[in-house]
Amino acid sequence: MLDYFEAIVVGAFQGVTELFPVSSLGHSVLIPAVVGGQWARDLDVSAPESPYLAFIVGLHVATAAALLLFFWRDWVRIVGGFFSSIRHRRVQTAGERLAWLIVLATIPVGVSGLLLEHLFRTTLGKPIPAAAFLIANGVVLYTGELLRRRANAGPVPVPADAPGAAVDAAADAAADVRLSRMSFGRGTLIGSAQVLALLPGISRSGVTMVAGLLRGLSHEDAARFSFLLATPVILAAGVLKIPDLFGPLGAGIHGQVLAGSLASFASAYLAVRFLTRYFHTRTLTPFAFYCVLAGAGALTVLTLR
Repeated sequence: MLDYFEAIVVGAFQGVTELFPVSSLGHSVLIPAVVGGQWARDLDVSAPESPYLAFIVGLHVATAAALLLFFWRDWVRIVGGFFSSIRHRRVQTAGERLAWLIVLATIPVGVSGLLLEHLFRTTLGKPIPAAAFLIANGVVLYTGELLRRRANAGPVPVPADAPGAAVDAAADAAADVRLSRMSFGRGTLIGSAQVLALLPGISRSGVTMVAGLLRGLSHEDAARFSFLLATPVILAAGVLKIPDLFGPLGAGIHGQVLAGSLASFASAYLAVRFLTRYFHTRTLTPFAFYCVLAGAGALTVLTLR
């Protein structure tokens, strides 16, 4: 069973941790295990035919909806560019190039997810491995920052308080143009990093940001590309799993799914709004320390219990 309090708390955490580089799946596994008791029994993502997994799918769709709403101008350009390139049989404009960058960068994780998701979730989707991978995620984030600094290619400071919707829209369009200048090989390599996020505890946004930083993107552009890449992946996973919510796995939890999804949508929207400004001038280092400390703390609690 899944009660409404559990649904809202997990939904809020899902929305934040899906976009913060700290692993939503890792937190979905670890929070119930650390709390223990009824939470550990109700919220076990690795259990066969777990209704908790169907619930998590609903939360992911809500998170993707928040991303679509926040980046709606970008997606208008991207979708328009995709159909324009099909119609004119070309890939020339910024919108067309960005559309195909996202398509190509999504293929590796899409194929890997279909082949490996069940194996990784059931074999490694347990609390102890998730805690260990969360520590590893922190190490990856910190190492990425160190390598970025040594390359002497830090982020370009951009004022976070520029007023006006017109200024924001112009900045968004300029960011899309910068991203569209990536080669298709570089974009695919960055997108391929998402495969690691199939491991509970490894953050999708974190590893793609690190890959982007190491391929020369600023923190701001790496975060933006990461969020754009995440949207079709999360939506595709939701489309594949949504039927579970209308079958036996979703029986008795439709209200809880709705409550959790609303919490996830709200927290994800606030998270992406915060992070797009945060990464104008700041780095992944605080998240790296959090992951190491949270993973080590969870590992200690679970080992001693």
